[in-house]
Amino acid sequence: MKKMSQRGFTLVELMLVVIILGVLATMAVVKFTGRAQEAKVQTAKGEIAGAYATALQLYEIDTGKYPGEEGLTALKSSSAKGWKGPYIKTKSFNDPWGNPYQYKCPGTHNQDDYDLYSFGPDGQEGGGDDITNWSEEN
Repeated sequence: MKKMSQRGFTLVELMLVVIILGVLATMAVVKFTGRAQEAKVQTAKGEIAGAYATALQLYEIDTGKYPGEEGLTALKSSSAKGWKGPYIKTKSFNDPWGNPYQYKCPGTHNQDDYDLYSFGPDGQEGGGDDITNWSEEN
């Protein structure tokens, strides 16, 4: 009887494959995590400059002023004279990170109307990642 020699992978070869797969998986996670964060930043910018800005302008056209103490909730329900809303369809007034958008009227930066901003990815005011409706020159 002839013995057939079977050749398989050695432990070193298997470990090398596992290490290579681990490095590739790590690179993929890092790459896609950065994209998810950038997508959230772009979403917040779009909501501030788009949906919220439009809703606030419509509110101002109908009532003659921007919401005051009521804040953004006035876009869904308000007792203001001339109110014809709701002006926005949203379940919450939260940014993509789950934190409430910050609204101030009259604004500190936009003194003629309002400041609207998100604390950004870190969820804290300041730090350079806040997303605002004003430019830094203001």
